Amino acid sequence: PIGILLRTHSAQSAIMLNPWLGVPEAYMEGELDIVEGDVLALLRLAYANIDAGADIPAWTKVFDNLRIGLRRLHQINTAGRAKRNVQRHYNLSGDLYRLFLDADMQYSCAYFERPDATLEEAQLAKKRHIAAKLAVEPGQRILDIGCGWGGLGLYLARTLGAEVLGVTLSDEQHAVAVERARRQGLEDRVRFEITDYRALDEQFDRIVSVGMFEHVGINHYHTYFEQAARLLKRDGVMVLHSIGRSGPPAATDTFIRKYIFPGGYIPALSEVLPHIERAGLVVTDVEILRLHYAETLKHWRERFMANRAKAVEIYDERFARMWEFYLAGSEAAFRWQDMVVFQIQLARKNDVLPLTRDYIARNEETIRQLEAKATPAAAAE
Repeated sequence: PIGILLRTHSAQSAIMLNPWLGVPEAYMEGELDIVEGDVLALLRLAYANIDAGADIPAWTKVFDNLRIGLRRLHQINTAGRAKRNVQRHYNLSGDLYRLFLDADMQYSCAYFERPDATLEEAQLAKKRHIAAKLAVEPGQRILDIGCGWGGLGLYLARTLGAEVLGVTLSDEQHAVAVERARRQGLEDRVRFEITDYRALDEQFDRIVSVGMFEHVGINHYHTYFEQAARLLKRDGVMVLHSIGRSGPPAATDTFIRKYIFPGGYIPALSEVLPHIERAGLVVTDVEILRLHYAETLKHWRERFMANRAKAVEIYDERFARMWEFYLAGSEAAFRWQDMVVFQIQLARKNDVLPLTRDYIARNEETIRQLEAKATPAAAAE
């Protein structure tokens, strides 16, 4: 059972008109309270009824069609607009993210090799899994597009001896990443810059992008992969890690677009592959991570709720309710809707990687042994 208390007639009207925006906004404003159960339970009930064929009011379909029809207008992510969009989310206080992320500040889908893995173990496994697919050799130059707080770049340099350039549009993330490189004594091998990937003109042995493609926007997919092809050396390898849809193309959730990720878009695989093909890149491997992000978000949501009072201190109650709905809504989308994660491996030639996927597991085992040797260096942070 789920108990809902609606406190205002305006909230009732907004929910009736457009529930996908009306419910989270009413919850944010304190006009809707869940007195039995929680946000995740409410969404599970809603999705179960939708999947069972419950009637959807005709007028809500109008909003859905409008969102799909206008999605390209919402994703005109020029260099200036892209930076503003990124700063809306990623320039929030680092103290907020520390309330629920792992110690390495990995703000993307973890990789659960075991159901009972901790968040820290699963995030380390994610980095190891990506590094294995990149087939990194010591001394190779790696570009990390959308480097976040620098965790992956520092890991690749520290564990595999790579030289890394990480680019971000977030001032907050850049400052943290630079300081982390300094503390770990990796400044000579890892460089972080506030740079739009479109402005780069160097070439790299490896390119990795984790959790950034969701911000590119459908209008700019052609540019993204054309630039990746220019930046990747002839014998290079790229791994793209991005949220995607297992179903057909759709539109960004209204609440997410308005409050969480302005300019963001979650693509279907059918929207991505044509641009890869036109850029002259070869798809060498595709892996779909299904419930891994649901489990990641479960850990984040539980940690956030345990530290919710601190989130209120950093911002306010409205912000905490918004973030609570965001984390629960995202987990629900990965558990009961069509959200997945794509890991697409790309190259410019079809012979730069081994013929079978066995090398990924072998690389992971080798990297696991290297991690044990590299751990003391990271402890200095």
